[in-house]
Amino acid sequence: MSHCTSCGACCASFRVDFSVLEVQAQGGTVPDGLCVPVKDHTARMRGTDHASPRCAALCGKIGDKATCGIYEWRPNPCREFEEGSDACTQARRRHALAPLGASFGD
Repeated sequence: MSHCTSCGACCASFRVDFSVLEVQAQGGTVPDGLCVPVKDHTARMRGTDHASPRCAALCGKIGDKATCGIYEWRPNPCREFEEGSDACTQARRRHALAPLGASFGD
């Protein structure tokens, strides 16, 4: 199983902006109620711009059965996020999770 479908750290670490063309109202797949307009051509996942970000589509506890409620319909920035990348490691550390392939203290 991919950590990307169970970890959730990235969903509670970063702001997620994307093209409004990805929103359902504009013909895309991201549910309208889970995003907010930012500018004429940009939308943002609800909850990702808070001081302690947490995407409105994230279900469960981070690091333990956390899943994306719209995984099949998630926006491009989420699709492009790479498991094990520097950003992944940063997000996991923010939530006191070891980087993938390691444990704290290694």
